[in-house]
Amino acid sequence: MWPFSSSPSWKAVAEEKVAERAEALKSALPESSSQSVYLLASASEIVQHIAAGEWTASEVLEAYISRAALAQENTNCLTEVLFDEARKQAQSLDEYSRNTKKLKGPLHGVPVSFKDVYDIAGYDTTMGHTGDAHKPVVADAEVVRLVREAGGIPLAKTNVPQALMFWECVNPTWGRTLNPYSVAHTSGGSSGGEGALLAMDGSALGWGNDIGGSLRIPASFCGVYSLKPGHGRVPVDGVRDHMPGFEAIRSVAGPIGRSVADLELACRVVFGQHIEAFDPVPIAYRDVKVADKLRFGFYVNDGYVKSSPPVQRAVLETIKALRAEGHECIEFPVPDMTKALQIYLSLVLADGNRTLFAPIGQDPRQTELTTMAMGPDMAAWVRSLASWAIRNVAGDSRLASILSACRPESVNGFWATVDQQRQYTRMFYQEVWDKYHLDGIIAPVVAIPPLPHKAVTYIASVASNSLLYNLIDHPVGTVPVTRVDPVRDGLTEEWTDPTLGEGHGSLLVEGMLYKGNKAMYNVEKMSGLPVGVQVVGKKWEEEKVIEMMKFVDGALGKRGFGPGAWKP
Repeated sequence: MWPFSSSPSWKAVAEEKVAERAEALKSALPESSSQSVYLLASASEIVQHIAAGEWTASEVLEAYISRAALAQENTNCLTEVLFDEARKQAQSLDEYSRNTKKLKGPLHGVPVSFKDVYDIAGYDTTMGHTGDAHKPVVADAEVVRLVREAGGIPLAKTNVPQALMFWECVNPTWGRTLNPYSVAHTSGGSSGGEGALLAMDGSALGWGNDIGGSLRIPASFCGVYSLKPGHGRVPVDGVRDHMPGFEAIRSVAGPIGRSVADLELACRVVFGQHIEAFDPVPIAYRDVKVADKLRFGFYVNDGYVKSSPPVQRAVLETIKALRAEGHECIEFPVPDMTKALQIYLSLVLADGNRTLFAPIGQDPRQTELTTMAMGPDMAAWVRSLASWAIRNVAGDSRLASILSACRPESVNGFWATVDQQRQYTRMFYQEVWDKYHLDGIIAPVVAIPPLPHKAVTYIASVASNSLLYNLIDHPVGTVPVTRVDPVRDGLTEEWTDPTLGEGHGSLLVEGMLYKGNKAMYNVEKMSGLPVGVQVVGKKWEEEKVIEMMKFVDGALGKRGFGPGAWKP
């Protein structure tokens, strides 16, 4: 560290961190053709092969180190590189196996990556902020500790967006992470580095966190799987948060991987394993029995913004596949999504972003944070005038309501909004779960496929589909379904003309997405990009969500996702 009086500029710090990463990456050897067998194995299969004495942890690790280095070269997904330490751990595991003829645990020899919000002893947790550089932490996050104890090998940490609260993965320290399938499009956020690394088989299992879609959006954009548990199932000690003390909507830790089986394996390792007695509800993984035929609810549009053609198709193809397997599927409307989004934004912006933006320090603020900053930064009369104009001149009542909610709030106003959150959650249960007697919900992850870089600057609210389930604290899995197809997914007047078709929402947001030569949705440029769906369960039903994901994954069949989906 430098003395305060001579602290270098943010740019100098960033350059030094990037140089450190480049030096650590030099130890990665070029990938050989013989290593593909390890990369094509799921985390569960890696453990099985090591248990059978067919593979060693060191052999597996070297394959993933080589591919992680390639993923970094292609997408800029890594932050801290742990290759040397990982090799020592792999050698220790191999020695343990030779001496005992046993596995250390259920993750023995599995290379694991962590979003750069997880503390790993001896390394920085910068989260993209130069002010947190050169401050190595002294202890592992609880999830990291549990992974090590189970035989998992921390391989690297992965990139995040500045302040974590937008779904484009970029910050001044580490730069921008690209989508593995298109350098012109985002990998999503805030676990975008994890999504890109897992999609390229640069890790066998990953861990991120989620307060508004941060696990689910990258999983959908990169064609991998994720689970957002409800609060209390995964210990979060040592998982950094940009809004410490914010309890209205809890950030939750969860796994991201290349199969449903690997998510289940990860959850079995960490669920309920809280080291501190004060941690909430330490419920270990429960084996649940679900009926052979289930009752799913679904929707293709959430009422705030109309979903793009491939997103609608992903939901409908999932429903068709489930019906073919004998499951009952019922379409339902989302109850007052604009109100849900209004409550969400009112809660997270209540302090005018002071806590959220504080860690940015001397770093330049990313332009992608413009939407988050704009409302709270406005004078009250300017916000009121803008909302009036959007409602009465542009005719967009939904966006006007959202802008009105984007303001600093008094303490009693914040409490009133928390009460509205509770009322909305209760209403959602009554209007959805109780009314339709559902086992689960199939829903879009976000209204559009991976966006061009910087597009999120203007349309952050398009994440409404994901934000909803943070607001009401439901467990949600993400399953990849399809890819954008220019033949099937072109726009028609149903999207460009709000007087036609069903499911239209905010006129101005949909205009940016679908209308004119500068429309953000471009089916030709998005061709081949992945699209997934959310599989939603009731609160405390994470294990049932895993089982429902198995149904969905099995019903959809082989479709080009999982280990080996990305081709060099």
